[in-house]
Amino acid sequence: MPDPIAEKLEALAITLPEAAAPAANYVPFTISGNLLYISGQLPMENDQMVAKGHLGNTVSLEDGQRAARACAINIIAQAKAALDGDLTRITRILRINGFVASTPDFTDQHLVINGASNLLAEVFADAGKHSRAAVGMASLPLGAAVEIDAILEIAP
Repeated sequence: MPDPIAEKLEALAITLPEAAAPAANYVPFTISGNLLYISGQLPMENDQMVAKGHLGNTVSLEDGQRAARACAINIIAQAKAALDGDLTRITRILRINGFVASTPDFTDQHLVINGASNLLAEVFADAGKHSRAAVGMASLPLGAAVEIDAILEIAP
């Protein structure tokens, strides 16, 4: 049976990483009924932080968007781990919360988080369109410029 999500990831030249282990006392995901909650994902690629610092200072808007995209890829990787490899069980991305380390005068957090929103909509089509928050933060874990968590609807 064809897997449209795997095909889309391949077409976008995205290879999902292994789901990251928690960096503190929490679990990477929880499932309750038909909801999958993904803990905050940092912008890691090949065990390296994509962007460290603050938007409006040391991190450009484009680098922030790239970091948000990396967070979305890591959300998909966590979902794959949670669903025993079966991403077709995702029926809808319900919500993402985007946290952007930024200076007090930076007001384009919504544009940063578009890096994640655009990818999720591209990979999951209409099921990837979601509600969200995009907020500025004084700092994020490990100096990350962006962190994103997610709530997904899943089939049994």
